Amino acid sequence: FIGAFGYANVSPSMDKVLFNVLNLVGAILLLVSLSVHFNLAAVVLEAAWACIALAGLVTALNARRRRT
Repeated sequence: FIGAFGYANVSPSMDKVLFNVLNLVGAILLLVSLSVHFNLAAVVLEAAWACIALAGLVTALNARRRRT
């Protein structure tokens, strides 16, 4: 999944801002859920997912600002 997520961030034809916002929100919601039923492996995975989404979001927003 992480490989596909990384590939989607380099694809030129998708709305990367929306894609990364949705992935970041999903990761945050799962992390909140994991605070109730803690699972270390899942927390590490979701934290990594959130970091990748945040980095992709920053990159996408910077690219959008340069175009306008």
